[in-house]
Amino acid sequence: MSNGHYSFPQPSNEPIQQFAPKSAEKLALKNALAKAKKTKLDIPMYIGDKEVKTGKTLDIRPPHETKHVLGKFHVGDASHVKDAIKSALQAKDAWANMPWVSRANIFLKAADLLATKYRYDMLAATMLCQSKNAFQAEIDSTCELIDFLRFNVHFLSQIYSQQPISGAGMYNRVEYRPLEGFVLAVTPFNFTAIGGNLPTSAAMCGNVVVWKPANTQIYSAQLFMKILKEAGLPDGVINMVYVSGPVVGDVCFSHRDFAGVHFTGSTGVFNSMWKTIGENIPKYRTYPRIVGETGGKDFVLVHESADVNEVATALARGAFEYQGQKCSAASRAYLPDNIAAAIKKKLVADVKSMKMGSTEDFTNFVNAVIDEKSFDNIKNYIETAKKDKSCKILVGGKCDKTKGWFVEPTVIETTDPKYKTMCEEIFGPVLTIYTYKAAEFDKICDVVDSTSDYALTGAVFSKDRYALEKAMKKLTNAAGNFYINDKPSGAVVGQQPFGGARGSGTNDKAGSMLNLYRWLSARTIKETYNPPVDYSYAFMKEK
Repeated sequence: MSNGHYSFPQPSNEPIQQFAPKSAEKLALKNALAKAKKTKLDIPMYIGDKEVKTGKTLDIRPPHETKHVLGKFHVGDASHVKDAIKSALQAKDAWANMPWVSRANIFLKAADLLATKYRYDMLAATMLCQSKNAFQAEIDSTCELIDFLRFNVHFLSQIYSQQPISGAGMYNRVEYRPLEGFVLAVTPFNFTAIGGNLPTSAAMCGNVVVWKPANTQIYSAQLFMKILKEAGLPDGVINMVYVSGPVVGDVCFSHRDFAGVHFTGSTGVFNSMWKTIGENIPKYRTYPRIVGETGGKDFVLVHESADVNEVATALARGAFEYQGQKCSAASRAYLPDNIAAAIKKKLVADVKSMKMGSTEDFTNFVNAVIDEKSFDNIKNYIETAKKDKSCKILVGGKCDKTKGWFVEPTVIETTDPKYKTMCEEIFGPVLTIYTYKAAEFDKICDVVDSTSDYALTGAVFSKDRYALEKAMKKLTNAAGNFYINDKPSGAVVGQQPFGGARGSGTNDKAGSMLNLYRWLSARTIKETYNPPVDYSYAFMKEK
């Protein structure tokens, strides 16, 4: 039996490839894209040691090329969720009892496989099924996911090493157990890395998992599942099912062994989950852990001292990278009247220069939104703004679904700081700006803080340190990730742990130790070497 004390040093963040013209990585990626376009996948669910095909399938199509079929996946029902739970619980004891160093090396091997053998396959999958350009796919589906795997191993080794002090004649220690039961991971379409992190962070801690990815991310999720299996993940530790949210919720939230949910998605769905779990508390073996990152209405607050070019660039990137389909995307901006006109001029020019189209054309900055439902929702916001007297479309505003779900990057200017596009999450390439009097910076800070129920990310631009300090204080609770002179998106594992509060979630900070603590249950053990043999104490004696 091994008795060494193992630690995993802090890794470096995975370098981001730039895909320069005629570079080897650009050629490799184009080849992977071509190969993926020619291959039609038949994607099963992964339950225990079985690849489950139901015969009931749905097509997977690129959002930017809806006539092309990349493959199909097999749709499950409640019976498959029950089977997944059963398989998870059957695998639980062996997985929990596996030495930590062995568990860790499975995920480190998966990271290396993703960084090398499967890098371009994963990039191609994410670019095609989620309509991400090469750079956005690189920072998400390879670099960030690799970082999650490597850094979480490091963080967990740090947690395991945290031990209490011991007094004379005793020895105290803490063991970090997995939760008692199974964990449900519900993951979104927009980040392949989130899809991979939510089930693996819990599994790394010794938990077993039922994973429900978004239908629009299954194409890349199944590839990650294959990578995990190739890395040595035992059958049943993570089970992947393709069912509707209500079905998976009905089965999992009523099960006695439900131990926790790791969720990224809409605030409404998360609220419904929380309510159902609360109502079912008497059914459970233990109080479930509820961890969620939900929506955002992320702000950029500009001070009169800010640099015009810095602000305009941050807005262009922060609002329109990946079509604004980031919960961290810049969605509302507050410009001081002394530089507002200059910022708007550069921003409009930048947006007009953005090309939109397929991810396979590397000259395109903007691609398609994820599906028709999203397209229709975003279009409705834009068309409503066009008719509102308080609003003006500065640039963009056109929507076209002839070949794919294309929405132009759109900048709305409003005279109403409480207009709906300043308050409601749109999750698309729409930025609304409001101009305030430069002398009323204090007042606008209060407006920023009170406008939205969300508190995920926010940014302040200023060359005035006093103004920055004032904004940070007034907006203490307005954002879980706060950026100074930078766009409010682009958190990096190990550098800016990600998560927000208020209506944006439980702020458990993915990419840090804080998240991993939620998937552990500590047990304190005290061993006394010379136990007392007399119940009485010295204070009881008078002589």
